[in-house]
Amino acid sequence: VNQPQFKAVLGEVKLCEKMAQFDAKKFAEMQPKKDAPPKKEKGGKEAAKPQEKKEKKKEEKKPAPEEEMDDCDAVLAAEPKAKDPFAHLPKSPFVMDEFKRKYSNEDTLTVAIPHFWEHFDPEGYSVWYSQYKYPEELTQTFKSCNLITGMFQRLDKLRKNAFASVLLFGTNNDSAISGVWIFRGQELAFTLCPDWQIDYESYDWRKLDPNSEECKTLVKEYFAWEGDFKHVGKAFNQGKVFK
Repeated sequence: VNQPQFKAVLGEVKLCEKMAQFDAKKFAEMQPKKDAPPKKEKGGKEAAKPQEKKEKKKEEKKPAPEEEMDDCDAVLAAEPKAKDPFAHLPKSPFVMDEFKRKYSNEDTLTVAIPHFWEHFDPEGYSVWYSQYKYPEELTQTFKSCNLITGMFQRLDKLRKNAFASVLLFGTNNDSAISGVWIFRGQELAFTLCPDWQIDYESYDWRKLDPNSEECKTLVKEYFAWEGDFKHVGKAFNQGKVFK
């Protein structure tokens, strides 16, 4: 305000000498007065008559019209819901998810495998050894790994009732694939659903006796990805887990 350009317009500006104070009386005078509510008239039914219910009643919402299904949706709706392939099996005390958490989050040799054998239910679950039938067709190791991954992806809905560790052995143009699988029930789970049968015929399957030393050794080596793997005759390359 002391710049010449401002003084030419505003003149001298006098600053406050003390802090402004609240004046309750002036504040009350400045407030607009409220009009007193009109008195109710006595008698006269029209004055006391409430608004009709029809005015107060909100218009009821009408249900949205259902969209018409096209031919494809109609066919899908008509199909029966898929039945659980394991519904016929009795409950098992072995909790697969609990074992999978141990396997994923804790040491395999000292925690996960001991937990597996401590809680495994040989009547409700079975252990299988698988071996790829056509090792001579395996070329680059990354392609062989894709073969394993592709099978796992097509078996996605089997995860709740199965676990597997499938390993690749050897090198490019000289490799082999084999694995250890745990299934709910005593039969190969692939036979329970047509959607699961795409890849399993490319493997030889052998049911293992969970009380045998062979089974215990295979479970240890395949779950831990380390060991002699004498039955393979090739060095461990890499592995994939289905869980």
